[in-house]
Amino acid sequence: MPVMETDRILKLLGLAKRAGRLKSGSFQTEEAIKGGKAVLVLITADSSEASKKGWIDMCTFYETEYRIFGSKEEMGHALGMEYRAVAALTDEGFAKKILSIIDETN
Repeated sequence: MPVMETDRILKLLGLAKRAGRLKSGSFQTEEAIKGGKAVLVLITADSSEASKKGWIDMCTFYETEYRIFGSKEEMGHALGMEYRAVAALTDEGFAKKILSIIDETN
């Protein structure tokens, strides 16, 4: 994915976090998915294969959109943390915009 598009997505993630429309980390993300609040789940590309499979299986079971995006360090930095492997957007507007950027570049 081009750097410009990655930066746009990371900025949107930071905005969503500040707006209270994003859950990050394993516990909060799982809670959002199982509670039906997650609109889009982002799983980092550098997560372990077992971890990715677990999140993909959970998203598939609960019929939640997901994408593989970025690295733990990039996502963590965008959210004001050191590392983050997974995040769930709970707002449809943010989710649609991020999906459109990811899907256009792939």
